[in-house]
Amino acid sequence: MKTVACVAATAADKPLEKSTLDRRDLRDDDIMIEVEYSGICHSDIHTVRGEWGPCHYPMSPGHEIIGRIVETGPAVTGFEVGERVGVGCLVDSCGECEQCLAGQQQDCLNGNVGTYNSKDRRDGSITQGGYSTHIPVSQDFAIHIPESLDPAAAAPLLCAGITTYSPLARFGAGPGTKVAVVGMGGLGHMAVKLAAAMGAEVTVISHSHAKEDDGRRFGAVDYVATGDDPRALDRLRGAFDLIINTISAPFDAVDYLRALKPHGAMVLVGLPPEPMKIPAGALIGGGKILAGSNIGGIPQTQEMIDFCAEHGITAEIELIGADQINEAYDRVVDSDVRYRFVIDAKTF
Repeated sequence: MKTVACVAATAADKPLEKSTLDRRDLRDDDIMIEVEYSGICHSDIHTVRGEWGPCHYPMSPGHEIIGRIVETGPAVTGFEVGERVGVGCLVDSCGECEQCLAGQQQDCLNGNVGTYNSKDRRDGSITQGGYSTHIPVSQDFAIHIPESLDPAAAAPLLCAGITTYSPLARFGAGPGTKVAVVGMGGLGHMAVKLAAAMGAEVTVISHSHAKEDDGRRFGAVDYVATGDDPRALDRLRGAFDLIINTISAPFDAVDYLRALKPHGAMVLVGLPPEPMKIPAGALIGGGKILAGSNIGGIPQTQEMIDFCAEHGITAEIELIGADQINEAYDRVVDSDVRYRFVIDAKTF
């Protein structure tokens, strides 16, 4: 057992504070990571504040983790002490179901294990995340991080990156395709960068023009502000092969489905607060697809990281210390960040 420094929440209605937690002794297939950087995801905030159901406190969140290996278990192969690695949203799954065997651990039929606030499959303990100086993880859930990537700016790739890369790859974004990205926050800015690097023609659809310069810098060829022009979506009818919808606010799905070409797809990666009402005809006409996507499996996460290294893609970040986490949470809720907060683990 190893006691390490961390930042943790003790209750849904209390600020996070510096603390300590006990890390397990290494299992045979474990690596111990000394954390360098840990990203803040909006889902951390929802979870910590009890907005997504019951939680286990104290809780140290964080599933966008970059660090270096400082110790390995005796059965570890393919990873070495000193190597930079990452950990995303998952730290275990059954490894036996058809989804796991296909490399889709996020859809494990027997229940995967989240990086924090989840029950460990092997010993029943509650997992604790990356807002800490060290984290042990099975080698099967670690990602090789190329040295060419800025480690702080690479941290959000472990969630925001794979969340947007996976549907882009699944629905064939590439040369000759037109992709719209709805919303350009933490997820959306990654979708723009990735789709452009894949060779797609990218349009950003946002509420205002405030981020237009950024959108074009990230690779978009067009930018549409719906708040300034209520009929903007009407003029986009039949324009896109694929829409990646990242927003979590209520929206009229039919308006966006009309912007698809026949047989086009709109993929939801945001979580609006209310159920959507969609007439069947909006999908039947033109054979359109409405889909969801939830992060990605470990093989595809490694594929995404390698793609980002090849194309020089990282997140746009604001680096903060541990004493700024509570303020950062409030700023994320207020949409006051461009585009992700990342915590320097030396400050835990």
